[in-house]
Amino acid sequence: MGIIMFAVFGLIVGLIARALMPGRQSMGLLMTAVLGMVGSFVGGFLVSLVTHNRVADLNTAGVIGSIIGALVVLFVVGRFGRKSATV
Repeated sequence: MGIIMFAVFGLIVGLIARALMPGRQSMGLLMTAVLGMVGSFVGGFLVSLVTHNRVADLNTAGVIGSIIGALVVLFVVGRFGRKSATV
């Protein structure tokens, strides 16, 4: 049950990050969930550096850190990811 909740949380965080990031991100729901899960790990790690919380703790700073982490991952993927030919 924990994995399913983490995937749903990742999807929600990914959707919020995609809504906040300007521009068009062409990815499906699965990649949005993966974006949110990776961003959750990145944000949790960054929050754990600043606070005394563990990476896996669910708290307000962790949720905000997850969204910020997903935004960072989305920026890096958009900047250095696959280049598509647009005409």
